[in-house]
Amino acid sequence: MIEIFLIIFNNIIIVIARGNYKMFTWEREIIRELAKEKKEISNLTYMQQRVKAWTNHNDLKGGKPLVLFEPWTISESGYFPDCKCETPEARSLEWALATSMFNFKSIGDDNVITDEFFCNYNSSILPLNMPVKRISTHGLGFHIEPIFVNLEDTSIIKPSEMTFDIENSLKWRDVAQETIGDILNVRMSMGSPGVCLTQDIVNRMGMENMFLAMYDTPDEFHMLMQQLSDDYIKYFKELEKRGMIVANNKNDGVAQCSLGFTKNLPNVATKMIECWGFMDSQETVGVSKDMFNEFIFPYYKKVADCFGLLSYGCCEPVNEFWEKSLSKLDNLRKISISPWCNEEYMGEQLKNSKTIYHRKPSPNFVGVGDNLDEGAFRQHIVKTLKAAKGCTLEFSFRDVYKLNGNLNKPRRAVEIVREEIENIW
Repeated sequence: MIEIFLIIFNNIIIVIARGNYKMFTWEREIIRELAKEKKEISNLTYMQQRVKAWTNHNDLKGGKPLVLFEPWTISESGYFPDCKCETPEARSLEWALATSMFNFKSIGDDNVITDEFFCNYNSSILPLNMPVKRISTHGLGFHIEPIFVNLEDTSIIKPSEMTFDIENSLKWRDVAQETIGDILNVRMSMGSPGVCLTQDIVNRMGMENMFLAMYDTPDEFHMLMQQLSDDYIKYFKELEKRGMIVANNKNDGVAQCSLGFTKNLPNVATKMIECWGFMDSQETVGVSKDMFNEFIFPYYKKVADCFGLLSYGCCEPVNEFWEKSLSKLDNLRKISISPWCNEEYMGEQLKNSKTIYHRKPSPNFVGVGDNLDEGAFRQHIVKTLKAAKGCTLEFSFRDVYKLNGNLNKPRRAVEIVREEIENIW
């Protein structure tokens, strides 16, 4: 039994739930007002219609293409509202609630607001039990400091370390429940678990060294991939055993920048095979189709088979590996069509298929320059709409970092996409 006590002293509320959390009463009121606002928005008729639209979309039942814009990478001053709360716990609650409504207020895309507040289970896996060593440069840039440069000494291929913190996860849930549980449905969540095996390797030996290892020590590279893929499967089994699997078929985030609404997965999940998952392999963009199929894909498929539905890909041009490899993923429901992808080829491959054409428009139109070049941007979107005819299509804007003072560009970009959908689709 979890005990929660409220102590009011000198205008401070101290919430005790297996530990001490505190917030001012005025902070609590700010948080509760945000929760009430979210509840009101979730009850809007068209918000309910969006739930149905996303469910039909993910279940391949037709409908217009949907549009999402991921704003969290934008570092523009004044774009996001500042938190008013001061204590760490209150600021976390305030930020989570405010950002859950940000797209609705500032962008107007097809994001969905439900009467829920999500609390994540805290768990992690440290590949090969090796921390990543990075040297930061300017802004987003960094250099990877390799921990090892080759696989001649296979003793470096060690089991990954795993951590599972149920206790603190439930503490945070209890704080949220006590603060806003009478307004919103506070529930545990896990998003869509992600596995990026080649990123794990590059982060520890560098990209050039990874490429050379496939050629110089092929057997040892297979050992490395075997270890990592087995570790993730073991990690999933541990999550199942500890009761840390949560259904993610509602308003749960699905990487990259999508939503999980579907009737093709159960409402109650206890196994990873009943959930959405995510994988990508951006780091193998310089690998041949044959090498990808030999050294990478067998291990990716082994992990992918653990999921009920799979979202795959980020910036890599997936058309390069489609025929020999990625088309063999039986549970593939979304595949990323990045700015570097052959749109027309993938449109032909995905036409009337069970895989969604998950288009990532070039971020340059929104992120570069003072103004949105509407003419060029329209051509960019029209090209996608024509290439994806006969496919189930969604747009996800990602990797926009600057707006150069024009804070309306994201909203206008979404409006143009919708206009061209009406014109062409």
